[in-house]
Amino acid sequence: MTRPEELEKRLNLLVKFGGLISTETNLTKLLELIADQVKRMLNGDRCSVFVLDRQTNELWSKIAQGMQQTEIRVPFKKGIAGHVAATGQITNITDAYTDPRFNHDLDMMTGYRTRSILAVPLKDAAGHIIGVFEVTNKEEGVFDGEDEGILQLMGSLAASAIENAQLYESLSNSQLETIYRLAVTAEYRDQQDTAIHLRHISEYSALIAQGMGLPEREVENIRYASPLHDIGKVGISDAILLKPGKLTPPEFEEMKKHTLYGAKILANAESTLLQIACKVAASHHEKFDGTGYPAGLKGEQIPIYARIVSVADVFDALCMPRVYKPKWDPDKAREYIIEESGKSFDPEAVSAFARIYGDVIKIYATSDGKTTIIPGITKELHKHSI
Repeated sequence: MTRPEELEKRLNLLVKFGGLISTETNLTKLLELIADQVKRMLNGDRCSVFVLDRQTNELWSKIAQGMQQTEIRVPFKKGIAGHVAATGQITNITDAYTDPRFNHDLDMMTGYRTRSILAVPLKDAAGHIIGVFEVTNKEEGVFDGEDEGILQLMGSLAASAIENAQLYESLSNSQLETIYRLAVTAEYRDQQDTAIHLRHISEYSALIAQGMGLPEREVENIRYASPLHDIGKVGISDAILLKPGKLTPPEFEEMKKHTLYGAKILANAESTLLQIACKVAASHHEKFDGTGYPAGLKGEQIPIYARIVSVADVFDALCMPRVYKPKWDPDKAREYIIEESGKSFDPEAVSAFARIYGDVIKIYATSDGKTTIIPGITKELHKHSI
């Protein structure tokens, strides 16, 4: 390839790089994308994208191609990445093993042999360090001044995208925490295993959605919206909600209103998650054959989210002890779900449930009451929530 052709190729890759990263809001996927593009652009063997964790004063990276470790953590000022973060200066090393700043431990653990390293700082709009790009082992020769310039340019583009993804993630986690707290409020009164039940509904619903072939974003939406299915229970009196025996017809009519209360609580939400949760709260007791409540919807009149959560909710309710019934064996509950295909439940949702039943049982058998459905919610928070 001639020199002009090489420059044109790199320019095209830079343009493509800017377009690709500008639309990705998932931080992990963004870092994967950045690492892959940097590696290709600079003809390196590996690229790691380190992000500064200001709480621990460490640099972390979930991305290091070819490694088994899911995350690398480097103390600030330690190693090559730590040095670059501390000084804010580009570092270009032609022989890593002769540089006293290089840490050999990772090579020893992985069997990898680091030769050349090019690392540049990632800075936000105010000039503060937010991370480090580190590319290793150029395919031919060592990294040169042109490589430094290209990586700096890619770093300036990537820093903005990483900041946006971090902000999006922070806002998303805040929203998820609010949803989780609302869900706990609804479930707290009538069961002692609140977090386990919410996790089950969340994970089972996501598995069923995945089994039905829903897009990844929809799977995540239903994972986090589904725990609000019974938010309307806050409007039901304890005399009915906690009654240890069978409800009388008038009591059952009152109990059914929790779907209407839930829909009212979540109505007119701007958030996509809460809009989905509203549909689930209103319709998760509808039956596929039209005999459910509150509206007697039938078949595909029932929102797909509610059809999915209905299967997850009934299965988990059967497998959980309640004041009015003992728990069922999971296999017996599974048989009931399959028997009700086309009657209570959407046949497609039941079919997906049957296919992923092995995963459901793993979750059922290993659920930890000290965990929640939301990343970042601490065990201490959970302890005070149930």
